[in-house]
Amino acid sequence: MMRVVAVDLGATNTRASLLDDGGRVWKKIEAKTPAGGADPAILTGFLSGLIRRACGGSVPSGISGIGLSVAGPVDIRRGILLNPPNLPFRDVPLITMLSGELGVPVRMVNDCHAGLIGELTYGVARGRKNVAYITISTGIGGGVLTDGRILLGRDGNAAEIGHFHVDDTYNLTCGCGHSGHWEGYASGKHLPWFFAQWCHYHGKPHWGPDKAEDIFLSAREGDDDVMRFLGDLSRINARAVSDVIVAYDPELIVFDGSVIRSNADLLLPPMKDSVDHYLMVPDMLMTGLQGDAPLLGAGVIAGGYDTRFGDFMSRAL
Repeated sequence: MMRVVAVDLGATNTRASLLDDGGRVWKKIEAKTPAGGADPAILTGFLSGLIRRACGGSVPSGISGIGLSVAGPVDIRRGILLNPPNLPFRDVPLITMLSGELGVPVRMVNDCHAGLIGELTYGVARGRKNVAYITISTGIGGGVLTDGRILLGRDGNAAEIGHFHVDDTYNLTCGCGHSGHWEGYASGKHLPWFFAQWCHYHGKPHWGPDKAEDIFLSAREGDDDVMRFLGDLSRINARAVSDVIVAYDPELIVFDGSVIRSNADLLLPPMKDSVDHYLMVPDMLMTGLQGDAPLLGAGVIAGGYDTRFGDFMSRAL
């Protein structure tokens, strides 16, 4: 039975797992992603150590490949992590450094493309031909399948939907440096700042939550101001999802990411109610893969770039 190593490099946490060719997880470990220092060796050393731990100490000869799901932007043709807004690293040649050190073929894709592959292969999107995958976590991103093929774009970053423009009222600055982007409002990293600015704009007392989960906890405890804030947040979410619908015309949207997985009851129904109906509204479902979609998709890519959803490398060249 073929085995691969899959890695999901996130802005907050990174996971590595040993998988078989049926997607079965044999071992999975998790660690905090390095948050300080820009030296590429910090990141590659962290990843190689995590991969070895997932393999029990060293990469065995039976491993056919290593797949990386990477919070982009990326350049998959050159195997480089470019300038992610939620990580301190820039222009890291992940493929060259890791394959050279570990002696195993390494392949990588944008994390949302990996998540989409995971859903298409093992999740609720199996059998669908037109799908949008949306993750709302530390950041916000997306992947899109159109007529059975994943949209890649020039370097492998198509459907960076977290940087759709959604607002001019509060005009908040996103981590990428531009204003009005969806990620700058609704992501786990930026939600507390949005709430603070919302309170200031509406003349409400601001009690200073520094974590998104504190805001949702207050909503569950019945805080009227927080509930009104979530109403505005849901309208902004709906604006972005409406853009996804008119841009890509999916039959299904799959939602993933720690923020929405933990708070789907508060976020999904009001967002659905506010989505534009210019085009037919697609099915909107939560992932059933418990956050493992990017990891499972990375496992597919570990076996080769030529997938049943398109050949990633030939299309990037």
